[in-house]
Amino acid sequence: MRRRSFITALGVSGAIAASPALFAACGGDDDDAPKASATAPATATSTSSAAATPILKATSNEKIKIGFIALTDCASCVMAQELGLFKQYGLNVDVVKQSSWAALRDGLLTGDLQAAHMLFGMPFSVYTGIGGPAGKEIQIAMMLNQNGQAITLANDDFGGAVGFRTLEKVKPAVEAVKAKREATFAMTFPGGTHDLWLRYWLAAAGVSQKTVKIITIPPPQMVANMKVNAMDGYCVGEPWNGVAVKEGIGFTALASQDIWKHHPEKSLGVNSEFAGKRRGDLKLVMRAIIETSKYIDDPKNKAQVAKTIGQQAYVNAPSDVIDARLEGRYTLGKGLGEHVYTDDSMAFHRDGQVNFPRKSYAAWFMTQYVRFGYLPQLPDIAAITQKLVLSDLYREVASEMSIPLPEDDMAPITLALDQATFDPANPAAYLKQYGGVA
Repeated sequence: MRRRSFITALGVSGAIAASPALFAACGGDDDDAPKASATAPATATSTSSAAATPILKATSNEKIKIGFIALTDCASCVMAQELGLFKQYGLNVDVVKQSSWAALRDGLLTGDLQAAHMLFGMPFSVYTGIGGPAGKEIQIAMMLNQNGQAITLANDDFGGAVGFRTLEKVKPAVEAVKAKREATFAMTFPGGTHDLWLRYWLAAAGVSQKTVKIITIPPPQMVANMKVNAMDGYCVGEPWNGVAVKEGIGFTALASQDIWKHHPEKSLGVNSEFAGKRRGDLKLVMRAIIETSKYIDDPKNKAQVAKTIGQQAYVNAPSDVIDARLEGRYTLGKGLGEHVYTDDSMAFHRDGQVNFPRKSYAAWFMTQYVRFGYLPQLPDIAAITQKLVLSDLYREVASEMSIPLPEDDMAPITLALDQATFDPANPAAYLKQYGGVA
């Protein structure tokens, strides 16, 4: 594989160059290799105008493997590599596609992966024994994105019976399916984000999870499994909801931001040993991803991002589908027309609002584990959160980059779908009001 290099045009710290650098992506004769190029965001440099390297440099050339799953929201990890930002910081990074969330989990636990594009709920699911060996630690360094997941329903089973955002129609339609056979829904990892959006939606619609079958399918396999009637509906990230619409097998019943506007979605998961021993290099990884996140949020870059990550080496999906939903344009399918999300489409930075790993998020997820029967009682939420969420590390990076910190950590959360309010300081009160759904 050949890689072309471009001379970077860089400004000084606190005064970013007006003309950002051009970086060529990996290219070559292999059709599977990434070939796109893009304009990279500028990075802080030394005060010397002649300098072409950032102030901060990696302490080690030891390989850092960052895992990802074929989803649109892997974009900040993939594009940081494609734009050359990891390399600019002297980091020796490979971004490595994983076959499933379980494989990615195992890679983080064993140290085969040092970091990963990861479901926000995964560390809590693993630590509490739901989705892995109890007591094993995967840590969260920062958030990668908000919004941008969806629930897709099969045209054959629900087309015409359930519309877009028509919560009141869900239960009768599920009952109609159950009159013929077992109703089956798919998510991607027990206790992960897609799992909880699915269960929350069913509960809000009055459908008990005990009355339906819920299975685990890796994200890239959702569409193929729906084609062979393995499930009646699924919750997954893009582009696999948009692909189901494009291929005429499913329609979008609602997006995850219809459940919870600006909800936490993917995070940067890290191996705890890596986080401890190479803290400085992890901070550089975070800087590169934050810079890339700003780049992705810029509307003028979204089409190029979609083209790049849509390649076979990454998401392996039509770039037009990726681009449309990145921009918030949802063709819903089954004659439902189009819906446009504006301030609540998939976001990667939002002026620093996305990337801070709030402790309230962790409290919400672990409380839902009790609500939906994964755990018999509330765990020690504060202790687990302190162990697994590296919020102080993120604060350091944000301060060094002059990124404002959100002031709503541990603030009550109200979900749009059912207007239920969760106070992270009092999860027991929430369970008293909303528990017993399982």
